[in-house]
Parts: sequence; C-alpha cells; structure tokens
Amino acid sequence: MTKSRLSREEIRSAAQLSPFELKDMFIRIASTEQADRPGQKDKTTHVMLNAGRGNPNWVATGPREAYHALGYFALSESRRVWTADNLGGMPERAGCADRYAHFARTHPDLPGIELLTACVDLAVKRFGFDRDAFVHELADSSIGDNYPVPARILPHTEQILRGYLADELFGHRPPSQELRLFATEGGTAAMCYIFDSLVKNGILRKGDRIALMVPVFTPYLEIPRLDTYGFDVVEIRADLFTETGVRKWRYGPEEIARLSDPSIRMVCCVNPSNPPSLALAPEVAEEITRIVATDNPGLIVVTDDVYGTFVEGFCSLAARLPRNTLLVYSFSKHYGATGWRLGLIGLQDDNVIDAMLARQSAGEKARQAKRYGSLTLEPEKIPFIDRLVADSRQVALNHTAGLSLPQQMMMVLFALFDMLDEGQEYKHRVRAIVRQRLGLLLEGARMKISEDPARAGYYLELDLLAEAERVHGKAFAGFLRENYEPVDPLFRLAEQTSVVLLNGGGFDGPQWSVRVSLANLDDLDYLKIGHHLRTVFDEYAEEWRRATGA
Repeated sequence: MTKSRLSREEIRSAAQLSPFELKDMFIRIASTEQADRPGQKDKTTHVMLNAGRGNPNWVATGPREAYHALGYFALSESRRVWTADNLGGMPERAGCADRYAHFARTHPDLPGIELLTACVDLAVKRFGFDRDAFVHELADSSIGDNYPVPARILPHTEQILRGYLADELFGHRPPSQELRLFATEGGTAAMCYIFDSLVKNGILRKGDRIALMVPVFTPYLEIPRLDTYGFDVVEIRADLFTETGVRKWRYGPEEIARLSDPSIRMVCCVNPSNPPSLALAPEVAEEITRIVATDNPGLIVVTDDVYGTFVEGFCSLAARLPRNTLLVYSFSKHYGATGWRLGLIGLQDDNVIDAMLARQSAGEKARQAKRYGSLTLEPEKIPFIDRLVADSRQVALNHTAGLSLPQQMMMVLFALFDMLDEGQEYKHRVRAIVRQRLGLLLEGARMKISEDPARAGYYLELDLLAEAERVHGKAFAGFLRENYEPVDPLFRLAEQTSVVLLNGGGFDGPQWSVRVSLANLDDLDYLKIGHHLRTVFDEYAEEWRRATGA
C-alpha cells in the first residue's frame, strides 16, 4: 500500500463534510480506483465493499407475503362491490370477516394466506377486536382508497403497535397511562416533526440549551444547529475505557450528572447508540430517572430506539420515564424495510409537554389559538401529539395528514408477525447475523473491543488512535496525530482496497474512530474489511518505524 494521493490539506478540507457526504466521496474514489486498476486480475481483486450505510441486506419475507395475500383479498372485496373491467368499489364492513374466512379456505395455496390468518386470529384474541371491524380496516386500508382517519393513526393499528412496543421496547411493562402514537414516514420524519413542533408551540425557543448523548446519528447533531433552532448544545460523552486502548463507549457519572442542570430543556438519545451500537447501561438509565425525579423534572427526553430489537431484554427510557419521553421508533432496520418509510412517535397521555402548554402565558396561548384555531373551537385543548400531526401538514392541510394506509397495514403485519413464534425466530436470526459479522470483522482486523451484553452489534465504532496506543504505545499514537489527518485511513482504504467506511468523528465520536455498518454486506465481506483495515493500520506502524527508528 501507499499513502493517499490527496494532500493533507485536501484531506483536512474534505473532513469538514458530514459523514454521509464524505461517504459519497469515498465511493467515487473507490469506484474510480477500481476502474483504473490495470489488469483483469487486479480489477477483480478488490470489489467495492461499502460498509458506510446502515441499510440491511435482509428482508422479512413472511409478513410481506401476508401483505400481498391481504391485497388479493382486498381486491376481491372491491370487485364484489362494483364489478367492471379494472373498476371496483370500496370494501364493505358487514360480513367482511366471514368473507375473509371463505377466501382463506378457498385459496390455501396463496403465498402468505396462512400467516395472514394467524395474524388476524392473534389480533382478535389478544386485543379483543370485533373481527368484522378489524378485517375491514385491513382490507380497506390496503386498497388505499381513503384518507387516514384519524389522521394520527388508525384505531386498530394503534392498539397493535402499542402491543408491539410493550413487547419489544418496554420489557412487557407498558406505561400505566395510554401511549398515543403518531405514524410517520420513517424515523427521520419523526425527528423533523418533533423539533419543528416543539419550537412552533413555544416549548423550546431559539437559543435554548439542549443535550445530545454522543456519539450519535448525525442529524441529531446537525438539526439543532440550524439557524431555525440555534440551540445551545451540550454534549454528554460516552468516553469511558475498560483498559488502555479499549473504549467502553459508556457514559461516566460526571457526564450524566450534567443533565441535572435545569437550564437543559431537552436531551436526545439514540438507544442503542449509533454508531457504538450499545444500549444504555441500567445504572445510567436509573441515574437519568433519578435526575428527572429530583433535579430536572421538566427535562424532555427524546429517545430513538430503532435498534432496540437487537438487544435481549431491551428497556426504553420511555418505559422508565413515560411522562417525560417522546419515543421515536422505525421498523426499517429490523425488517429490512427502509424503503417502506415506517416510523412512529409515542407520547403518554399524561406528559410534561402538555403540562407546559397548560402553563403558558396568556399571550403565548393566544398565539397558539390563532395557529390551531381552524381545527377546533377550543384549540388550547389540542394535545401535543395531535399538534405534531397538524404541524406535519402546516396545520392548513391537517385534514389530509397522516401516514398512508397501506404503509400502516405493513406496520400492522410486521408487528403481529413479531408476536408469533415465527417472528421471534426471525428476530433471533437477524441478531445472529450481525453477531457473526462482528466476529469476522474483528478476526480480520485483530483489534480488541469491550465485551458488553447490551451490544446491539448493528454497527461497530473502532477508535484507531486508542488501538495504536494499545498495540504500540503512546509514541505511535502521537506520531499518527502529528503526521496525518484523522480521516486519512479512510481515504487509504477507499483508494487502495475499495472499502468504504464512515468517520466516527462526524458522529461526534473520537476523531480517529471509524464506523462500520455490520448490516449491509455478506458475512465474509467483513472478514475482508477487517484484513484491509489491519493492513492499513500496520502500514502506519511501518511508516512510524522508518521515521523514528522505533
């Protein structure tokens, strides 16, 4: 291998980009180097391996088959109402369940019909649904012939998703108060809606102090600093080590204690984290709970729990602090459904945000009444969860707000699938996939990480500078700091091996750390990535020896 073709100044300039924009540069470099590499043998030696994005390369097939089987039944219902070439009517509710039972009996070989029936039976039994009403909601919604009503989420859908969250994120301990859900276009939309509505409702104001638990998914770093918000950001850092050169990626007591400051109005947390991919330690969750109970009772907690299903026994902050927490969740990673855009926001009925709205000044309430006055004669009574819905469509289009009904039905089937034995088997299988890839990556890289039972393993963040100190001592780590930019290893990987990783510094992790997605490549690709990463690391060590005589 050789040094990067780019100068140090060019590399330093490029490092100012967000990690995902920098990733695109690495992809261009890797693609160009691959195309320009002379000789057919060399061209096939390094296929580009892009471990920079978290889009999984698995999909849950069973619930998708059930979804398509539902579509065939729904079309039969539509044709029953109005029969003409390519023209049908709206499915009818009365007798819908009996007609579905007949459809299932007469189409036993239809892919997905058996699982669909199991999902329907489970939902009716667990949630006490009227069978006609539930099957009609499934059929009519999968057709997509109506606006979402209620706009926030359909009634059966909400109950099922509450059950799913209770099972997977709340440790089977749902909050005592009702959890209201808003179905959104993925977790990213949920993030945008939350920041926007908190400001529009005067809960947060420009310049307010908020906390971010870092390293963290980059939009949580970038959004608060936009001119629209201009928040004063306090970073709570996971900077503990288990031993010299081995990061624990855990929050120390002194870092969590900073949340005691009442001037911090909100804290945002991705749990399990991205990129370290660890669930909060129980003692940290307990300390945050204590801080809210004693020192900062008005603290708003935003927890993004998209990776929660990858940790055995996961328990969300929304379960521990239901009154203070806005929950964000997406089905994208667990089910391989990033293209479906399936997310939600959860907020308990009794919550600090609605309490804050009730205590606002007369002038602020008048401003809010003007904003939401077209929706109701008593706008001051609109809870925050419903204001989120209205704000998502600039209030004026509230009557057409809401996630599309076919998308909601896909969420329903994903959730019901999870409640079946088949869904639990699937969950353990995808967990095993990322664990296998993690092992192969570490085998190739010959690098050490901390053992942690709360590791989701969806990503891995490796601190190369810490590894340098662990293997060769402080002198080698100092040599790297003085002579190279922190993203230099990533440029070398892209140029010489066509491997694309992300810079951990872009997630407000250590500048010399790298982020590897363990979700989107074949298993053995991670062994190759590990080997390439080790080769680059050893190359720096050789350069250090030549330069210093070590």
